[in-house]
Amino acid sequence: MTAPATDVARRDSARVVRPPILLGESEADALYELALAWRSRHPHSAALLLDELERAATLPAGELPPDVVTMRSQVVFLDRAGGERHAVELVYPGEADLARGRVSVLTPIGAGLIGMHRGGAIDWPNRRGALRRLEIVEVVQPGREDRGR
Repeated sequence: MTAPATDVARRDSARVVRPPILLGESEADALYELALAWRSRHPHSAALLLDELERAATLPAGELPPDVVTMRSQVVFLDRAGGERHAVELVYPGEADLARGRVSVLTPIGAGLIGMHRGGAIDWPNRRGALRRLEIVEVVQPGREDRGR
């Protein structure tokens, strides 16, 4: 019998050294509550998000650098496994709309992007548990024109 994808992803991701991530204190608290509330409906994604929240350093929101991925950030990233470039907005589950490029933080990709910074890369599991390398190319904060540089 093979291990479920969630177990495989957690085992494989535990072997990977993850880059440091930063979160705003209040956003980290809100995401923690969200992940706990959704873990029965989305156990894989909620577990990934909770793992990231546990290892994140937190700062007051006003002290976060502009190139850090936060909720509602516009993010351009490369998926090195397929060589694909993606532009998404990181949103809460009720705001997700793939046709408009709005990705929920409670998806594997969303959980992997939160707290990353421009130029950073992470080896991250997809829905099937296979690791792929995500590299952050650009971050634009809501209402900012400097494009996270």
